[in-house]
Amino acid sequence: MSAKMSYTRLGKSGLRVSRLCLGTMTYGTPAWREWVLDEKTSRPFFERALDAGINFFDTADMYSNGVSEEVVGRAMRDLVSDREDVVIATKCYYGTAGDKPNRRGLSRKHIMDACDRSLRRLGMEYIDLYQIHRFDPDTPVEETLEALHHLVRAGKVRYIGASSMYAWQFAKYLYLADRQFLTRFVSMQNHYNLIYREEEREMMPLCQSEGIGCIPWSPLARGFLAGNRDRQGGGGTTRARSDDAAGRFYYRDDDFAVAERNVEVAKRLDAKPMQVALAWVLSNPAVTAPIVGASRIEHLNDALEALQLTLSIEDKAALEECYRPHPVLGHD
Repeated sequence: MSAKMSYTRLGKSGLRVSRLCLGTMTYGTPAWREWVLDEKTSRPFFERALDAGINFFDTADMYSNGVSEEVVGRAMRDLVSDREDVVIATKCYYGTAGDKPNRRGLSRKHIMDACDRSLRRLGMEYIDLYQIHRFDPDTPVEETLEALHHLVRAGKVRYIGASSMYAWQFAKYLYLADRQFLTRFVSMQNHYNLIYREEEREMMPLCQSEGIGCIPWSPLARGFLAGNRDRQGGGGTTRARSDDAAGRFYYRDDDFAVAERNVEVAKRLDAKPMQVALAWVLSNPAVTAPIVGASRIEHLNDALEALQLTLSIEDKAALEECYRPHPVLGHD
């Protein structure tokens, strides 16, 4: 059993979440991605997370084409005695039906239909945090906000959140929500880690100013910050060998310099590289709860132990020294 879990408010909302969120893209069906665990294999991760005090779970309709939501829903029904004790987050935008008309994006039609399908797959009466997975340039912002507001008023959704986009796009949502007295976003799920820090320029200061909680995805750079990636590509795990997105995002020389420095700091602190990388993300005051994925129980245990690791000013300076600006990644 790890040290007692701490909880914090999600942005300036009254919702309290654990300082770590378990991301569930890894749980569903390997028919979707080679590295995904099936339901039986994934169940121990939910058990361990709940045992450690994690109450925050993030999924999306697109993960395993909906199977991830089914796996999350059954796990919660089997393992949690009271639905009110967990915070379930899911997302809409990509959908599960490829490029069929009206089956993706942020139109009123798709949002309403996608929410109903997610509720059926989860087997729940409501979603705690319903997030737009990306910005939709083809749908008026007002239409998206009004649809989300309707879901909240109907009791299907408790809070709404957003994910990767430009700060000006998110600011437009916030401005129009206030102007039209519509439900306001409480969270931003953005791409942020030691290797990709472009969110520090505008998005995270905007969130701090507006009272929005940041729940970063890929805080360990899809495992790159574990320090076991090859410059020639791939690594020692199934995901490292088959995750195309990681190859597009993180294999620059500058990225390896950051990862190698992270390993050096971890050795000095007698910690694992992923623990140092996660502790660094947690040290940012804009961050509410990083979203961690795990395909091995020891990975989840390591993430829990990172909550107890405090980095000094000197540690953080050493970790940040090798960073070089990146092109924008993760908005599409």
